Amino acid sequence: MGWKRVIYTLFVIGVAGVSALTGAAAGGFAVYRVVKLDQAKLAPSSLALPIVSPINSEQNKVVVNSTNIETTITDSVQKIAPAVVTVVGTIPGQMTIFGNQGDATVSGSGFFISNDGYILTNNHVVEGTNSVTVIRSDGSKLSAKIVGTDPYADVAVLKTEAQSVTAVVLGNSDILKSGETLIAIGSPLGDFKNTVTVGVVSATGRSIDTGNGYQMENLIQTDAAINQGNSGGPLVNLAGEVIGMNTLVVRNSGSGSVAEGLGFAIPINTARATADQIIQKGYFSRPYLGIKWQAINPDIAAMYNLPVQWGVYITDVLSGTPADQAGLKQGDIITGIGFVTLDETHSYINTLFQQNPGASVTISIMRDSKSMQIDVVLGETKNTN
Repeated sequence: MGWKRVIYTLFVIGVAGVSALTGAAAGGFAVYRVVKLDQAKLAPSSLALPIVSPINSEQNKVVVNSTNIETTITDSVQKIAPAVVTVVGTIPGQMTIFGNQGDATVSGSGFFISNDGYILTNNHVVEGTNSVTVIRSDGSKLSAKIVGTDPYADVAVLKTEAQSVTAVVLGNSDILKSGETLIAIGSPLGDFKNTVTVGVVSATGRSIDTGNGYQMENLIQTDAAINQGNSGGPLVNLAGEVIGMNTLVVRNSGSGSVAEGLGFAIPINTARATADQIIQKGYFSRPYLGIKWQAINPDIAAMYNLPVQWGVYITDVLSGTPADQAGLKQGDIITGIGFVTLDETHSYINTLFQQNPGASVTISIMRDSKSMQIDVVLGETKNTN
């Protein structure tokens, strides 16, 4: 009786062991299927799990078919790369190393946003050029014309005569989150065409002072390697959607500290809205006041004994402009536009550009050390080529 009980017990344990092994294998295969189907949404890793074949009942081994291993990064690059171009422009009348006048060549990156040949790139890539050529991923060259630009957003739209080209899929940059994997594609230094680098969303909503009296706002920060020549190239998510346009990199701070991995891109929602208006109108419309001005900060205020720490000093009012018609004068200091007070984080240009052309807005000023408010109907400025 005792031996029968021992044999029965060993039989039960053996059956349980085989069941557990089979269940684990089936469970592992089921988990892989879920990850594979949802990887574009969840993006837990840049490398998808290998396809696992059913357990061989004779050898009890897991067989991995390496030819089926894929990565979402590879898929995204294959989807986007044919739409990426190198943009080459010619700037006439530049001084050469020999001291004479000649043409200079500049280069950057871009990408097709429509099947009928429209290309998105940075304004600074084509600014000042008199001719533009784009080189496609297959090496073929196309001439392009500049449809329109917006220097403040650093966006330019080009048009080629190519038809039925591969265009990118534009994503939604408003839903980006820190830590998401991103892919940058472009032509660093103009020579290494369609270079792919990978990083993450380091942060969103960044602002960078351009040094020209305004800030580039709401930028995407990434640690994906971005170099000269990458400007205008796409920043891509793991779903193969363009969510930004690479525009600049910060190498060092004002204190001389050297930094790495500080790249910035224009959110594609911003670039798309700008490009749509340029394609429809041939230009991007901005509100216009009609003054020449000098920015005021605490150092300048102390130097000239000014009554405010922040604002802009009007050095000239252009005749017939909205500022002239509203009664603004040389020597006035603008301290606010609408409900926004000018300060360290609210520059004159950025605050003005929150308004729409044709809108009536209240301008807060200091005149002869007295606070005043003047209503102005803003005009429209067009940046055309």
